[in-house]
Amino acid sequence: MYLSIIIPTYNEENNIQKLIQHLQKHCNNNSFEIIVVDAGSADNTFSKASQLGAKTFISPVKGRAGQMNYGVQQAIGDVYYFVHADSLPVSTFYDDIQQALTSNFTCGSFRFKFDSEKFILKVNSFFTRFNYLFFRGGDQTIFVTKALWEKAGTFKEEMLIMEDYDFLERIWKQGKFKLIPKATLVSARKYDENSWLKVQLANLKIVKMYRTGASQEEMIATYHNLLKYRANAF
Repeated sequence: MYLSIIIPTYNEENNIQKLIQHLQKHCNNNSFEIIVVDAGSADNTFSKASQLGAKTFISPVKGRAGQMNYGVQQAIGDVYYFVHADSLPVSTFYDDIQQALTSNFTCGSFRFKFDSEKFILKVNSFFTRFNYLFFRGGDQTIFVTKALWEKAGTFKEEMLIMEDYDFLERIWKQGKFKLIPKATLVSARKYDENSWLKVQLANLKIVKMYRTGASQEEMIATYHNLLKYRANAF
């Protein structure tokens, strides 16, 4: 297995160094590459990633879907592993993915836990142990074989929100999905300025809108109206 780790970034200088060093430390062979695709950060994300040895690119397309697709275009691996910049995979992620492939799985993800000790956030983490599509998301990290990627299709670049879920739906149906029973550490920064209840209601609202065919513009406007979150996150 040659693993192409693809990280879309936008103003992530506070996270990117820790993530890249973590990935490098726990890939104890040369069968991997780290690809950072930046969306034009105004901070030092790009230079930090480059200095740490990642392959760095500026995305020609706006949005995380376009960034991840562009990363795949640069990749030389036979397995793609999509990781958000504010997440930290488990230390055994490389071996876990390799074992899943050996067991004939073609895609999958991990559970998650927040980098917070708040009890209510542990409730969210608890439900990610169940292998249902509703409990999956891009922040849990996603791996997929090159063969399944070519079969299921790329991330849809016209989608600036729910692009992870749309992609997961397709690989879930067309591949053999493995939920690895270990937890990716995920940032709880969304909850810094938003209550737990408000975030859950916003998420449910967006999923319902997605299911009923709402436009990207409508979903993004609704999300921004409901939550305080990083500017230009989409």
